[in-house]
Amino acid sequence: MTAQAKGAERVSADPNSAVGEQPSAKPNKAAKTTKVKPESRLAMVRRARRINRELAEVYPYAHPELDFRNPFELLVATVLSAQTTDLRVNQTTPAVFAKYPTPEDMAAAVPEELEEIVRPTGFFRAKAKSLIGLSTALRDRFDGEVPGRLDDLVSLPGVGRKTANVVLGNAFGVPGLTVDTHFGRLVRRWKWTEQEDPEKVEAEIAEIFPKSEWTMLSHRVVFHGRRICHSRKPACGACPIAHLCPSYGEGETDPEKARKLLKYEMGGYPGQRLNPPPDYPGKAAPPMGAV
Repeated sequence: MTAQAKGAERVSADPNSAVGEQPSAKPNKAAKTTKVKPESRLAMVRRARRINRELAEVYPYAHPELDFRNPFELLVATVLSAQTTDLRVNQTTPAVFAKYPTPEDMAAAVPEELEEIVRPTGFFRAKAKSLIGLSTALRDRFDGEVPGRLDDLVSLPGVGRKTANVVLGNAFGVPGLTVDTHFGRLVRRWKWTEQEDPEKVEAEIAEIFPKSEWTMLSHRVVFHGRRICHSRKPACGACPIAHLCPSYGEGETDPEKARKLLKYEMGGYPGQRLNPPPDYPGKAAPPMGAV
């Protein structure tokens, strides 16, 4: 069965109902409809793990798409990434860290000055307030160091589970699932879960994969969502895991048209990091204001 036909009903038309049949003619047999059996839990888990393995081959270079040099920079960048692109954050943070390189520096920031620097990321007043608040907490409660425990991280102003898992997985090597909009959208599209609440999504996906896979799975899924499996018009015809996708056909299936929808390195364009890892096959993103 082709990927397009997965999960669909197979309808067998009556051979007696030929084109041109007279209105008074009656078929000898009623049309038969055979429903495909629902996918079992075991089959879904096997398919999910196969998707993860194949995504690992497609994106062996998957990585966090925020520029950072230490846990504090990653924490700040992740807070700034809410409701904007990682590219815009990466274009903004060089000025942020030039002026406020440590939690102590940021805790002492004049709010209006920090707001002006982070303005390009949107919601700049709320973000500046969170950054000053979390920096003050780091200074006063954690000796100026970003903690490596989930409970401690989520106690900081403006830091939820998603942000905490990003920091734990990428700055401390502690496995975590990052359930952002891309991750939630794709795991529902792949029928791994029907949950909408991020914490419930995280809990259900955690039961499918071993803990050692959580951080890299998050990167692979987010990479795929940004490059190929877009929200409004996924590039189904250019998708390397189309044969495993129960939602194949929601987007463009023509290979040539689908290839035109590819983004970032998959489409031959710059990525989101100004300083990508050495193994990244695409182009580095330009600084703010560069042509």
